[in-house]
Amino acid sequence: MDSKALQYVKKLGPLIGLILLFVIISVMNDSFLEFSNLRNLLRQVSINAIIAFGMTFVILTGGIDLSVGSILALSSAVMANLIVTGTDPVLAIVLAAGAGLVLGGINGLVITYGRVAPFIATLATMTIYRGATLVFTDGNPISGLTQAPLFHGFGQGDIAGLPVPAITMFLAFIALWFVLSRTSLGRKTYAVGGSEKVSYIAGIKIDRVKIFVYALTGMLCGIAGAIITSRLNSAQPTAGAGYELDAIAAVVLGGTSLAGGRGHIVGTLIGALIIGTLNNGLNILDVSSFYQQVVKGIVILLAVLADRKKA
Repeated sequence: MDSKALQYVKKLGPLIGLILLFVIISVMNDSFLEFSNLRNLLRQVSINAIIAFGMTFVILTGGIDLSVGSILALSSAVMANLIVTGTDPVLAIVLAAGAGLVLGGINGLVITYGRVAPFIATLATMTIYRGATLVFTDGNPISGLTQAPLFHGFGQGDIAGLPVPAITMFLAFIALWFVLSRTSLGRKTYAVGGSEKVSYIAGIKIDRVKIFVYALTGMLCGIAGAIITSRLNSAQPTAGAGYELDAIAAVVLGGTSLAGGRGHIVGTLIGALIIGTLNNGLNILDVSSFYQQVVKGIVILLAVLADRKKA
C-alpha cells in the first residue's frame, strides 16, 4: 500500500471503526438495528456530541476543559430556577446557554490573562462551579418545572421520526463545521494550536481566540444541560459528572490531536457515535457496567496510543 493510500485509510480510521462496531454488535444482537433503538442511540449521543464539539475547538488550540460537566450542572440549575420562578421556558433555555457562555468565558480569562495552564484552570473551575451548583440548589434537585410543549419537546420530542436532541446536535455540527472549515476564526483556531509563536508573529490575537473557544464550549454545555433538564423535567445538582471524560474521548477517537493544531469536527461526531454505540451495544448485550468501564478505558487508551504514533 503506497503512502497516499495509507494516509487515506488512517483518515477514515474512525469511520471504519464505527462501521465495524455496528456490524459486530448487530451480529451479536439483532435488536440493535431496530429503529426504536437507533433513535434512542441518537438521543443518547446528542448530549456528549454537543459538548465534544466545543471540546474540539479547545483541544485544537492545545488546551483542555475539565469543567464542562460542572458548567452543564450550574447552567441547568439556573435555568430550572428561572422556570419555577415564572420565566418563559424558551427564554430560560436561551439564558442557560448564556450562563454557560459566561462560565466558559471565565475559564478563558483565567487561562489567558491569569496565565494559568488550561488543565489546572479548568480543574479549579470544575470544583468551583460544582460547589456553586450545590450551594445554589442546596444539594437538592429542582423538579416539576413545566409541561410547556416547547420545553418538553426540546429534550423528549421527535420531528419526522428524529429526536429533537439529535436534530439540535446536527444543526450545531453544521454551524460549527462551517466556522472551523470556512472562516478566518477557524483558521486561527488551528494556527494557535499549531504554534502560538508563529500565530503571534502572524498578528493573531491569541488570547481572543482562546477566550472564544472556551466561551463557545461553555455555551454548548448550557444547551446540552437544557436538553437533559427538559428530558427529566428536573435539574440535578450532580448532572454532568464525568461528562468531560466522554467528551475528550470522543474528540480523541475522532482523530484530533491532544497536542493541538490537527483534527476536525467531523471526526468528533464519529467519535461521539463510537462512544454512544459502545455504551448502547454493551447495555443491549447485558454486559456489567463494571466491565463497560474497562472496555471504554481500553478504547480510549488505544485511541491515545494511535494519536501518539501519528504525531
